[in-house]
Amino acid sequence: MVKLVMSWNIKSQVEPAYFEFVVQEFAPRIMKMGIRPTEAWYTVYGEGPQIITVGEANDRDTLDRVLNSPDWTELMTKLDGFVTDYKQKIVKARSKG
Repeated sequence: MVKLVMSWNIKSQVEPAYFEFVVQEFAPRIMKMGIRPTEAWYTVYGEGPQIITVGEANDRDTLDRVLNSPDWTELMTKLDGFVTDYKQKIVKARSKG
């Protein structure tokens, strides 16, 4: 298992549309592509990114296929309309137990 850790800040004045996009399109599409959302944090106060979210894929090959697909590029273009400071990192998932 590998994890995709993503972070960003929501652009001013678009929060309602952003949350609708995330619930109605972003989360369902990444699941369909093979990434399972596992964690999400919303920073209300303090330093750091406003949103941190994590998704898991079965293996690095699957994740690489997703990240290099036209569907991912299209989804990231749409997300870019709502956010700033997008960053992502791939990490190996720790086994539970």
